Amino acid sequence: MAHYDFLIVGAGLYGAVFAREAARKGKTSLVIDKRPHIAGNVYTEQNEGIHVHVYGAHIFHTNDKRVWDYVNTFATFNRFTNSPVANYHGELYSLPFNMYTFNKMWGVVTPEEAAAKIAEQRAAAGITEPKNLEEQAISLVGTDIYEKLIKGYTQKQWGRACTELPAFIIKRLPVRLTFDNNYFNALYQGIPVGGYTQMVANMLDDPSITVRLSTDYLKGREALNDLADQVVYTGPIDAYFDYRLGYLAYRSVRFETEILDKPNFQGNAAVNYTDAETPWTRIIEHKWFEFGKDAEGNDLPKTVISREYSSEWTPGCEPYYPVNDDRNGELLKAYQALAAQEKVIFGGRLGEYKYYDMDQVIAHALQTAENALKQS
Repeated sequence: MAHYDFLIVGAGLYGAVFAREAARKGKTSLVIDKRPHIAGNVYTEQNEGIHVHVYGAHIFHTNDKRVWDYVNTFATFNRFTNSPVANYHGELYSLPFNMYTFNKMWGVVTPEEAAAKIAEQRAAAGITEPKNLEEQAISLVGTDIYEKLIKGYTQKQWGRACTELPAFIIKRLPVRLTFDNNYFNALYQGIPVGGYTQMVANMLDDPSITVRLSTDYLKGREALNDLADQVVYTGPIDAYFDYRLGYLAYRSVRFETEILDKPNFQGNAAVNYTDAETPWTRIIEHKWFEFGKDAEGNDLPKTVISREYSSEWTPGCEPYYPVNDDRNGELLKAYQALAAQEKVIFGGRLGEYKYYDMDQVIAHALQTAENALKQS
């Protein structure tokens, strides 16, 4: 059996970037993944000429020029701009919250009128120092928008009342007194032409990188550890320790994907269903990430949609979003203390139990690889 400098557990963005950086320094890596494919949760597969985001929509956006230049060495990005729509019982509103939203909600026309309406509703609610997500949302956009466009969606997404969720979750939500429909405040934004899977495949395309799929590290770690000098682990940190201190909580997502014999279902890549009664949180129409065209620029006659259902994570489900509350914060510290005693690099969304955007995953992988390669 070959011996490697690094055993990298997980063929997602973090693992692929780390392996590529190791290769640049002349180091060898064995990259394994328990799934039968590379690219982790950014995995895309082609269906009816459409690159389907199998594990949910991923829109690359960043203000970090180093990261943007880096990913552009492995893919060409299109000019996709994320402009989701909110559907509340058939009423359609613009997201992020902007002047289109305020005009539809209240009939206001000027930024001054919109700001005054928000201030009026904030004062009526008596909120001075927001203590939870509900109070934070009302202080940002007023009671009407909170009740129609935030409350039901957020409670479906997190499975908890908004009064039980921390205020910081909603602080990143864009609120604009302009007509800007771009959801992200980012200099760079787009989707890889050809899909994310091809981008990750390009990262892993190096003679010093070996990829082995359908390989569960936790079921054969002793033999696998013997194959390398250093382990980089991107799976769940609590699973690494066999959950000996208890389970960290996650939210999971279930997808119902359909091929429809029509060219256009909803006219937008993402529509959020913000009422509490609709069981799904949003519907993704994948073709609009690439403007409804195939690789040759032809209109696509069919479309693919995915309904997303949020649920509490249980063993056997896919973990998506860490639940940031006091109980999980304390448990994470205990697992981090155990991790500090291991000669293992724990990285990524699951390895660090931390919500990361894609650019943050890449930036952290680049920095961690740089530090590790200095020492090797």
